[in-house]
Amino acid sequence: MNIHRRLCRWHGLGWDALLLLARVCLGATFWMSGQTKVEGWQLTASALYLFQEEYRLPLLDPAVAAGAAAIAEHLLPLLLLLGLGTRFAAAGLLAMTLVIQLWVYPSAWPTHGTWAVALLLLIGQGGGRLTLDHLIRRYWQQSRGDSANQCTSHADPELCMRAPQ
Repeated sequence: MNIHRRLCRWHGLGWDALLLLARVCLGATFWMSGQTKVEGWQLTASALYLFQEEYRLPLLDPAVAAGAAAIAEHLLPLLLLLGLGTRFAAAGLLAMTLVIQLWVYPSAWPTHGTWAVALLLLIGQGGGRLTLDHLIRRYWQQSRGDSANQCTSHADPELCMRAPQ
């Protein structure tokens, strides 16, 4: 294996590690927030109170908003952690982040900006090779006999196009 191919492989592993770190950190952040809203399978009284008195989202009933937030803050981080529908999950969490930034805590823009950057990275690059998405894609390609371009599932397909195969 020549040096160029080895460097490309290490570069790809670095991207995969970065994407995994983004998925784990964001997933944990939103999961823990979701845990504060529920007790067992029920919304907590404090979560309902916050949505009624402090958050006051426009156009949404506070009970509906609290329930939707609790479901989203459990489902979407789980999808992120598994790497299943990574772009979809990241887009959902980005939408939540924008709502939080615009209507709930506008002064917390440095935190929300950090979340947004990592979520945009996941939307743009996908979850990388350390995901269920990648395993499913590989299985699907192998079952169809479509193994001509192995680079389509990497974190940086352009790099693989430039690298000699």
